[in-house]
Amino acid sequence: MSDDLASAVVSVDLEVADQQPDQHVQCVLSLLDKSGSMVGESHQCHGEIRVNSPKLWWPYLMSKDPGYMYNLKVTVSNIKYGFDSYTLPIGLREVSWTNSSFKINHQNFYFRGVGKHEDSAIRGKGLDLPLALRDYNLLRWLGANSYRTSHYPYADEIMDLADQYGIVIIDECPAVALDYFDAGLLRNHLVALKELVDRDKNRPSVLMWSVGNEPRSYRKEAGDYFEKVYAFTRSLDKTRPITLVINADYKTDLASPHFDVICINRYFAWYSDPGHLELITRQMLNDLKHWRAARGKPVLVSEYGADTIAGIHSLPSIQFSEEYQIQLMHQNFKAFDAARAEGWFIGEMIWNFADFQTKQEDRRVAGNKKGLFTRDRQPKMSAHFLARRYWSFVSGDFSRTNENLWIL
Repeated sequence: MSDDLASAVVSVDLEVADQQPDQHVQCVLSLLDKSGSMVGESHQCHGEIRVNSPKLWWPYLMSKDPGYMYNLKVTVSNIKYGFDSYTLPIGLREVSWTNSSFKINHQNFYFRGVGKHEDSAIRGKGLDLPLALRDYNLLRWLGANSYRTSHYPYADEIMDLADQYGIVIIDECPAVALDYFDAGLLRNHLVALKELVDRDKNRPSVLMWSVGNEPRSYRKEAGDYFEKVYAFTRSLDKTRPITLVINADYKTDLASPHFDVICINRYFAWYSDPGHLELITRQMLNDLKHWRAARGKPVLVSEYGADTIAGIHSLPSIQFSEEYQIQLMHQNFKAFDAARAEGWFIGEMIWNFADFQTKQEDRRVAGNKKGLFTRDRQPKMSAHFLARRYWSFVSGDFSRTNENLWIL
């Protein structure tokens, strides 16, 4: 992408499987816009297509036409075997970041998001396309613009919808609660990262790589281990920031100094000081400021929340009631707003989008109930509360232009 975004170059490096030395292969690369008109062409297997005045891929609610996709059509021909063709949807956009900001197409981007799981009632972790559409429509109803693929790569079909809907993805490697950072673990970790980047590097919706979630980053081996992980991931892709989701204290964490964005999970008044809602704002804001001072990087809260049983109400509020979940969110919002005003806080992602199943244990009430929605995707009070907050960030130019969105 040119500095002024007035032109873009699509680079194609095509590998032909099982090509014999005596075979002469011809390639035609055609870039088509949404209407099917050709906007550029190349006749090389390793070529470039220049696009003038490109239609940019924008996130949801940053444009009246978010998620704009071109089609890259690749045709390969050979005298002996004929020809074959393949079409790959692509989006054109630029990602940039500094020690204080995250930008898309030169505009500041604030993550209004959720953590998710591939999980639902009846189907479990199986792919359910009608449910996927329901989830994306609920994300749009919330005014959300992003989510993290916690804690593993999601199905291709789910990622396709993110590209098309203009939903930003933090793409996470399946590396959860890592411990004992030995050479064998590192080998497997790098393989998983390469597979993730190879699969998703051409997706416009994927704007950040997460190399893992909540490792034991206080162990003395963690620093050297994650320095290698970061360097390897950066060698695979230089165009996106890389993060590691942390739940350690900034004083003891040894892993995060190598990463471009600090993502932290914090459950004040839930796992720590349960019931003490009055402590959240001060605790969260102090923690965010300490991370910023210690690392000098943009900070994002990738998880916060409270288990909530739909239909349980209590005044004064108590844990597991819908009132408690809303009050916990409100206290966190005050901390987020204060940090955002300082210019280095780049986003908030509540845990979780919807209730999900877990193993049976005494601290879970038939699974994890931190969802904004129930496992069958019906809203709790918190979903309406978060939607009002997220929509308050949206410019009037993009408010509710889609007739399929419901009125709050």
